Amino acid sequence: MHPMLNIAIKAARRAGGIINRASRNLDVIAVKEKAANDFVSDVDREAEQAIIRTLREAYPAHAILAEESGASGTSEYQWIIDPLDGTTNFLHGFPQYAVSIALLHKGVINQAVIYDPGRNDLFTATKGRGAYLNETRLRVSKRPHLQPCLIGTGFPYRQLEHLEAYLGMMRDIIKHTAGVRRPGSAALDLAYVAAGRLDGFWELGLSKWDIAAGALLITEAGGLVGDLQGNDRYLESGNIVAGNPKVFAQLLPLLAPHLTPALKIA
Repeated sequence: MHPMLNIAIKAARRAGGIINRASRNLDVIAVKEKAANDFVSDVDREAEQAIIRTLREAYPAHAILAEESGASGTSEYQWIIDPLDGTTNFLHGFPQYAVSIALLHKGVINQAVIYDPGRNDLFTATKGRGAYLNETRLRVSKRPHLQPCLIGTGFPYRQLEHLEAYLGMMRDIIKHTAGVRRPGSAALDLAYVAAGRLDGFWELGLSKWDIAAGALLITEAGGLVGDLQGNDRYLESGNIVAGNPKVFAQLLPLLAPHLTPALKIA
């Protein structure tokens, strides 16, 4: 195992321990609303600090971009951290949330960890070395056609200006697939694409910390990741499409008629 991946796993498990302990007594957690429908809790902050401490102990010169504390440091290495992806789920006791950590080297994702503390599922990837769930090698699904496919998504809840475009996308994808699921944690949804549990995924308006780790998991599991036009600017735009290669290619034409000028620029 790559030493940087090993440190990321250590950090994710420390955060997961904090999250699991807090999940036993949700009523006492202090919560603030960062923006409409966007919540942060003391658990997010404590888990993030545990991750940062662990990473800084091993790599003090590395830069960090974390959801709650923002960007710090300048380096060709940058850790991208979401300490609790799916905070709203967590606060309701809905067991679909995860810790997400990725490492970028010169802008390229090289290491990825997504940890589901409730299920003790550890998804990991190192660029060029494959993706794993615990000790099992991951491969994306083999379904060649959309009709029997299960597709993941996330409803817009911050950037509602794209809601109509999104609803059009969802309508057409529902018509052409076996079903659409919205569990509420983009990081886990992407990990599920890598594991073949979902055949594909799309969402608008995400942040780097939501998608960086999951994107590497998918590509290392043999899948494809892109923006809404199939290009590689998903980390910049926050708009993402993913799936096995055949599903990815079939999702793009369904999304294309609903791309507004703003979404094409993004």
